[in-house]
Amino acid sequence: MRLDRLLANQPDLNRRQVRQLLAARQVTVNGQTLVCGEAEVSAFDHVRVDERVIQAGKPALYLMLNKPAGCVSATRDPDHRTVIDLIDHADKNDLHIAGRLDGNSTGLLVLTNDGQWSRRLTLPGSVLGKTYRVETAHDITQACIEAFAAGLYFRFENLTTRPVALELLGPREARLTLHEGRYHQIKRMFGQFRNPVLAIHRERMGPLTLDPSLGPGKHRPLTAAEIAAV
Repeated sequence: MRLDRLLANQPDLNRRQVRQLLAARQVTVNGQTLVCGEAEVSAFDHVRVDERVIQAGKPALYLMLNKPAGCVSATRDPDHRTVIDLIDHADKNDLHIAGRLDGNSTGLLVLTNDGQWSRRLTLPGSVLGKTYRVETAHDITQACIEAFAAGLYFRFENLTTRPVALELLGPREARLTLHEGRYHQIKRMFGQFRNPVLAIHRERMGPLTLDPSLGPGKHRPLTAAEIAAV
């Protein structure tokens, strides 16, 4: 929201008064004096007019979780344990999930209350790849590797997936990076080769790599460097 709009929403301030306060250098955001009403402020910013607090600003939360199998990527579910149930933070109900995983999939999940930040991580057109380790029921063939690299046609959406490089880790295990997020994309891609996927583990989202010290169901705050990298 624009700073002048936030101030003008106060019951005792109108737009003319707001312009005067800004011109008189009486408005600070996070301790910095601002004179431009067009400046954007978020719910995380501390806004004051002289000694009066207009907005206290809430703390921004950024968490990395190692999602276990059998836990749903939802904030609420009447029948299943959710990833929010695994968080022990007082403000956990303010969090949303940046890039969900299926119930039986495991690995890196990011939770935050910062919508602008999470959109940079999850926008469909984003160049930030997401890396997964996949286990299949049958051997992964050379034809499968070549088809993934060329892109596979999804009839329902009438589109061809972006090329995906498949790195074999074993006859039935591979690592791959997606740059899009189609519905059940990995399972559907292997499904075209009648090769059921037994396990999916997300290792990386853009610049964020799952901390190897986090056991299943454990979480930690992102570091300042990790937050800035997105």
